[in-house]
Amino acid sequence: MNDTVSFGYEDVAPDEKTRRVGDVFANVAARYDLMNDAMSGGMHRLWKDRFVARVKPQRDDAILDMAGGTGDIAFRMAKAGAAITVADINPAMLGVGMERAAKRGIDGLVWSEQNAETLDFADHSFDAYTIAFGIRNVTDIPKALREAHRVLRRGGRFFCLEFSTVTWPGFADVYDQYSHRLVPKLGKLLANDEDSYRYLIESIRRFPDMPTFERMIADAGFIRTRVEPIMGGLVAIHSGWKI
Repeated sequence: MNDTVSFGYEDVAPDEKTRRVGDVFANVAARYDLMNDAMSGGMHRLWKDRFVARVKPQRDDAILDMAGGTGDIAFRMAKAGAAITVADINPAMLGVGMERAAKRGIDGLVWSEQNAETLDFADHSFDAYTIAFGIRNVTDIPKALREAHRVLRRGGRFFCLEFSTVTWPGFADVYDQYSHRLVPKLGKLLANDEDSYRYLIESIRRFPDMPTFERMIADAGFIRTRVEPIMGGLVAIHSGWKI
């Protein structure tokens, strides 16, 4: 690993990033939906529906939903009867998810505090691995991708939903202004937390573009990698298979 990694626009020590990202999500856990609404104009709900439609969860599939603490993806996949393990490094996010599941009467989910870089699960444990809006906050992304590959069974599928690099010229300029100027102010207004929202926007800017991230997935051992841009690359669904 490099001596420094990105935390928004700062370069910090790896341990420092892990700690500071943890602080961000501890701060925003109770307002997670509000955060995503502010960052996406409410579109994240439609993107998550589309993402789960690509995963095509089947009854009795064993699926690891990494960085899924609040349950947004898991709740959608559980409707198909899949066996979902919801994993997150942040106990505050898991706490929000368990509370939401109880309120909705959703039973049968497994909740597990996990670091994506050092999963406790055995090799070949899952049929699918999903991660939505979480991979860019991982300190060592290549290591997390290798772990995803390790815990998947042969024929297992990897799916990632993440903000990416907008390729539509006019829209890119509009979104840049919206995200950098308006989202942190919305964070201050709605959640009294401008700094966390500013980091989340900056982390999007530092995340690899679609071709680069697709190569990283392939380098982790996945084949038949694919990227599906949404709204010109504002977000993207990345996928790959393990053989």
